[in-house]
Amino acid sequence: MRPTSRLFPILTAGFAAFAALTGPAKAQSTGNFSPVVIVNDSIVTRYELDQRIRFLKVLNFPGDLTAEAETGLIEDRLRSQAAKDMGVTVTPDELNAGMAEFAGRANLDTETFLKAIAQGGVDPESFRDFVRSGLAWRNAIRARFASKVDVSEAEVDRAVSADSGQGDGPRVLLSEIFIPARQGEVGRITTLTKRLKDTMKGEADFARAAKEKSVAASRADGGRVNWIPLSNLPPQVRDVVTKTSQGQITDPVQMPGYVGLFLVRGMSQGGKVSPAAVAIDYAALRLPAGASADAARIAGTAETCDDLYALAKGGAVSRQTQRRSQIGGATGAALDKLDAGESTVLSAADGTLTLLMLCSRNATLADGPIPPKMTITYPAQPVLTADGDVVPAVVDGVGLGLGVSRDQVREDVVNRKVGQMADAWLAELQGNAIITKK
Repeated sequence: MRPTSRLFPILTAGFAAFAALTGPAKAQSTGNFSPVVIVNDSIVTRYELDQRIRFLKVLNFPGDLTAEAETGLIEDRLRSQAAKDMGVTVTPDELNAGMAEFAGRANLDTETFLKAIAQGGVDPESFRDFVRSGLAWRNAIRARFASKVDVSEAEVDRAVSADSGQGDGPRVLLSEIFIPARQGEVGRITTLTKRLKDTMKGEADFARAAKEKSVAASRADGGRVNWIPLSNLPPQVRDVVTKTSQGQITDPVQMPGYVGLFLVRGMSQGGKVSPAAVAIDYAALRLPAGASADAARIAGTAETCDDLYALAKGGAVSRQTQRRSQIGGATGAALDKLDAGESTVLSAADGTLTLLMLCSRNATLADGPIPPKMTITYPAQPVLTADGDVVPAVVDGVGLGLGVSRDQVREDVVNRKVGQMADAWLAELQGNAIITKK
């Protein structure tokens, strides 16, 4: 997708579509309104081209800004025309939310952002039309493609696999605070979390707040989480973390059911995930001596680790997840040769057999020991902070160190598929268009 398209990601409940820049500016000021491009029957004026160039300058966009602006406006016209043909509209609430989302990417509210771009000569109404156009394209994409996207469990398995590159690339060292926010409470909890952030002067304050207010298991360690691949973070967390300097605390981040704060303690360019950081999920089926035929039958039939339980017929199946560095001897060496869903049979000195199957390799967990399954106990009497507030109970499964969820991975796969469909649609629109440059 073109760089201009990446400037304005609009998040939806099911997927994120990448929108183009502005629609036709309803300019109130003077300017040159002569046409520079005609896309089908829609005129792009010199004023709009000037506005686009100014906007790209405000965004510190690299390259030939005139060429980028012209191309972006042509693409935008095509998108707007397609949305209009489908009867797609943008509600006032959607428009306000879209403007706030875009401004928030610069850590600004909408009013402050409008003032900032005005200093660069960008008409606030141009920005409103820009957001409206992007939202209309997003809605058109959703209407056209959302029902056509299907993601299988096998695709999710491949996406989380370290063999597919999961865990590669930059890594971050974070501390986390997760505060519950039920439906209807998000705004209030976000405000309270912002006030909490304003009281923190450094890591010690953050750790104290995590122990008192976070519902993630990491609160026992002051919210500290070991190194995490950036790709493992939820998109909304990833976005703010990459814009936060080391030693700084992010603004509150809204997530389903929670509002989070994150302290950036370190960053690394990373690279290929190290074997020691890979978690191996594998199953072992113990068979008696002389059961080679049974082992061959099961190995030839089972396609996943879950299949082993039905095929074992009373055999002892054990399944566990360990770091590769924790798996030694013949077991580790045998697993190294397997792909997910493949199996092999090992023979012991006493003749007994072990059928090993690799379930998955992944690097979705933070570095360090694999977190055990938590058992949550609730004290008879609530634990109180020094201020008399009740310390919230830990919630099983909450925390960045536990890795990327399958739902998040599934959403990322959907996003990618929808993006590919949207790109193909735009190319089709452009191929069928009559574009005249003046």
